[in-house]
Amino acid sequence: MKLSPILAGLLFLPAAAAAQAPATPATLSLADAIAIARDKNPAYRQALNNRGPAAWGVRNAFSSLLIPNVTAAAGMSYTGPGSQTFLSSSFTQSVSTVSSFYDVGLSWQLSGTTLSQPGLAKAQQHATDADIAGAANALTTGITQQYLTVLQAREQAELARKTVERNDEFLKLAQARFNVGQATLIDVRQAQVARGQAEVALLRAQTAVSVEKLRLFEHMGVSAPVDIASVQLTDTFALQTPAWRLPELLTMAEQQNPSLKALRARENAAAWGVRAATSTYGPSVSLSAGWSGFTQQFTDVDPIIVSQQTGFASQYNDCQDNNQIRTNAGLPANDCGVYIWGASQEQALRDRNSVFPFDFTRQPFQARLSISLPIFTNFSRTLRVSEARAQHGDLEEAVRARGLAVQTEVSQAFLVLQTAFRTIGLQDTNLTAAREQLQLATERYRVGSGTFFELLDAQVAALRAENDYVNANYDYHKALAALEAAVGRSLR
Repeated sequence: MKLSPILAGLLFLPAAAAAQAPATPATLSLADAIAIARDKNPAYRQALNNRGPAAWGVRNAFSSLLIPNVTAAAGMSYTGPGSQTFLSSSFTQSVSTVSSFYDVGLSWQLSGTTLSQPGLAKAQQHATDADIAGAANALTTGITQQYLTVLQAREQAELARKTVERNDEFLKLAQARFNVGQATLIDVRQAQVARGQAEVALLRAQTAVSVEKLRLFEHMGVSAPVDIASVQLTDTFALQTPAWRLPELLTMAEQQNPSLKALRARENAAAWGVRAATSTYGPSVSLSAGWSGFTQQFTDVDPIIVSQQTGFASQYNDCQDNNQIRTNAGLPANDCGVYIWGASQEQALRDRNSVFPFDFTRQPFQARLSISLPIFTNFSRTLRVSEARAQHGDLEEAVRARGLAVQTEVSQAFLVLQTAFRTIGLQDTNLTAAREQLQLATERYRVGSGTFFELLDAQVAALRAENDYVNANYDYHKALAALEAAVGRSLR
């Protein structure tokens, strides 16, 4: 009976775990897929991770310019009894000592480098933000393209399903004609083969839909549900006549293309890098200040007390001898009582020794101001300036090259989009003709005027026309997505 609560808890754990597991999404829109990808896609999150260091770089640059560095140090040490030799001198201590110290310092430096760092850090932060924007644009484009690929595979699977249904009708028609003696067994077998091939094509098309859905979830950065077939994509894409003009698209891309903007930001940061490297030729001003203190305490004060007592006794005896001489000379005697060792002297010595670890003896405040001007550094400054200018020049050329590439990408995407739109009209005409041809071939075979080979040829032509029409539609939408990616903004 005592085990029943434990067993109940163990039985409850799987149910609780199942309740906490993320539910399989029944529907998925393009906006939902992009939102999930922005939150989970690893490559995009890697780009986002760079924002924190860039922001702290700006704070560090401004604080280094305005706020001094503050350092604090403290410690303890132990020195055993023995002799230490420094150069030709020896120092001996018969009692071990313990000591402690503290040191608080301020330091601040002003130079051309620190003056140029805020601008350089801000430029690098802008470049990081531009990289993140470029990663977001690439992510949106990739998700959109894959979303369209899933829809395209789904429509092709639907065409394969309709082809199976059509081949079922052809098989029934061939079997009926064979039963009444108007067709041969060859027609029936051909219809059976065509139906089997259509079923294989349907199975492959359905598998392709699942595979493309898996790739979509991979792009989103999340694990796909086990029952991938249960996830339904809900968005549809309307066909619209391309009304954009190429010069306007090129102007928009020149201003808004994310990768081009990111390179320009990097080029601006490299220009600040040249300024920072050149500023090393100027002087630098350094200011420092510090407070410190120490303690030192004997671990055993009794030998020191004995030594002091011996010293006092010796001084007392000397005082007595001196007084004897003074008395013989008719001079007044000195007070030798001050050389008598007492409890008060011993307690004072013990009190002075009880300082470890926090009864510090403060050292004088120290401050220092220095100005330095590098004269010759074995061409290290020249090397840094040369490297910075070379990097800036490389990025200038990279910006120019990327600008030419963006013009080519926009022009190519625009031409592909126009071609895809015209192809849709042509494929629609071909689809209408192929469907009429299939209908005529079906009727001719039904009344015995045509052969089954003609019927199969008409079906192959109709299937090819249907597939070409579906592909033409999605080629248009993918071309539009590519054009939006090249321009850097939505055109829908």
